[in-house]
Amino acid sequence: MTSPVNRLRPRRSCLAVPGSNPRFLEKAQGLPADQVFLDLEDACAPLAKPEARHTIVKFLNEGDWTGKTRVVRVNDWTTEWTYRDVVTVVEGAGPNLDCIMLPKVQNAQQVVALDLLLTQIEKTMGFEVGRIGIEAQIENAQGLNNVNEIAQASPRVETIIFGPADFMASINMKSLVVGEQPPGYPADAYHYILMKILMAARANDLQAIDGPYLQIRNVDGFREVAGRAAALGFDGKWVLHPGQVDAANEVFSPSQEDYDHAELILDAYDYYTSEAGGKKGSAMLGDEMIDEASRKMALVIAGKGRAAGMRRTSTFEIPEA
Repeated sequence: MTSPVNRLRPRRSCLAVPGSNPRFLEKAQGLPADQVFLDLEDACAPLAKPEARHTIVKFLNEGDWTGKTRVVRVNDWTTEWTYRDVVTVVEGAGPNLDCIMLPKVQNAQQVVALDLLLTQIEKTMGFEVGRIGIEAQIENAQGLNNVNEIAQASPRVETIIFGPADFMASINMKSLVVGEQPPGYPADAYHYILMKILMAARANDLQAIDGPYLQIRNVDGFREVAGRAAALGFDGKWVLHPGQVDAANEVFSPSQEDYDHAELILDAYDYYTSEAGGKKGSAMLGDEMIDEASRKMALVIAGKGRAAGMRRTSTFEIPEA
């Protein structure tokens, strides 16, 4: 299987759009979300799913999704809808689709099954084999226990996503507000879950995406919850409302100061390790010592800034002899 695409696409904001709602599908094209996923699962009533598949195909083929990662969330493998979701959408709009999102993933075999089905469709239709990625959504205790194997299940896997609503229900968490802390627990009840997902993602060069915050008009609450995931190292978060898009893009982008500093570290390190810079393993950048570890940290911040389209406001100047 070839893997020619960039699996680390910008995903600061991942906008959920009901696949059965043409008005929302139309509006989503003009919003500044990094990723849009057209939903055939929870956002579609059972009776609306068959028609929604064809609506999604139409909008993928005819819409203008420029600059956005195009994803469709199918139903999970325990339902009767999954295989027809995948066949209809991928056969109908495969060249205009970047990833399939698989919800409620519980084990690696479910990812392998989707990989095999995608490969069959690509070969049958004459599409490039392996180009369409997989996003795996972790929504219960079994999925979390198997998250490392899930992350390794296919070279198509691009992201591991936390699905908080179903997860909270699956472990009997005492809260009805998705994304908020349960009453009576003085620490962060999601820390272990988020860190386990993050470790599985990073160990396999994947992205980690936080799930939705359902109080869509509480942008301050969204920022607070998103900020916790961003501080840990997550790459982005689901957004359910246009008002959350800008907040997500801001929270999961570095500040201008941090971005400039990261680019300066990279330039300075390149210079000081070169022949002209004295072939030094470590050096001073102003009052700061930089070395290979500094370069790796700076590369992460610079990469996020570049992906967000940020521009430098400072340049590295070679020191005078």
